[in-house]
Amino acid sequence: MSARGLWITLEGGDGSGKTTQAALLEKWLRAQGREVLRTREPGGSEVGVLIRDIVLHHRGDIAPRAEALLYAADRAHHVATVVRPALERGAVVVQDRYLDSSVAYQGAGRVLDADQVRELSLWAAEGALPDLTVLLDLDPADARRRLDSADKPFDRLEAEREEFHQRVREAYLGLAAAEPGRFLVVDAAQDPERIAEAVRARIAAML
Repeated sequence: MSARGLWITLEGGDGSGKTTQAALLEKWLRAQGREVLRTREPGGSEVGVLIRDIVLHHRGDIAPRAEALLYAADRAHHVATVVRPALERGAVVVQDRYLDSSVAYQGAGRVLDADQVRELSLWAAEGALPDLTVLLDLDPADARRRLDSADKPFDRLEAEREEFHQRVREAYLGLAAAEPGRFLVVDAAQDPERIAEAVRARIAAML
């Protein structure tokens, strides 16, 4: 990736506060005079919106390998047409989910081979990795209470049982332990502003 831009991804289980933190981070970065691109996976491009509807809202089962391939297809198009151009012009990309989500959700959650899922994603994205990945770590039971209080229908992944989400959490923590230089792990049970301060402190040094 171009040294002129900065690529930050936010990861964590459903209900961990990624959207809130992405908005706070965007506001702070813009105040620093930086161009910011907010995006997400799946759904960060026109093609991605179609794939997002399939993987999150399709009525009926999707074979786990098919699901992993759909996410990889979204990722290939998104990185090529959205992320790389933004980084090349010097923007800061703030992204909700990337390949670590696939490793955690399709690898651990769906019990596929996590290494194969990661390799598939890396192939799709031509090896692209973020400069920083913020992992918002939250107990699945606390996350479920947040989702319940939001009073909106669950998507296919949110509706999975607690055992699924516990496997996802453990996978995320394993990924962070394996790549401490790329990850910043934050306790997502904290006040949102305290979380944002921790994120800003890490990114300020990178800017």
